[in-house]
Amino acid sequence: MTHYPQCNPTHRATRVQLATTPALIKLSDGNRAKARLQIISITGGLLQLSRALSDGDFVELAFQTHSGNVEGMAEMLSPVRTAPGSVFQPFRFVAMGDDDHRTLDMIIASESDSSFIGLRSSHWSSSRR
Repeated sequence: MTHYPQCNPTHRATRVQLATTPALIKLSDGNRAKARLQIISITGGLLQLSRALSDGDFVELAFQTHSGNVEGMAEMLSPVRTAPGSVFQPFRFVAMGDDDHRTLDMIIASESDSSFIGLRSSHWSSSRR
């Protein structure tokens, strides 16, 4: 069954930064582009690309993590910033398979837990001194 991620206007989805995660984008014309996934959430994320894609383009997005592969359909949004040789462009998931949705959910939960534990550990370490 296909999952259609929905944004909740009263609660922003948890976002996590992933360490250097390559992503592959398949454009509607069949061409492919490489990117680096900077931030991910259950509803979308932020990609680092060599050139901006058109706002509103629908693409297939795939990336691999320690929890498995994730593939989904996404809509590209307006670029948010540029740096020499790269563009940072957000996207919104519009559809993905249930297995991909579960894998993405596990990735976000795992990264959120490890970030929380890291903050908590450093808090206790500094307060004991």
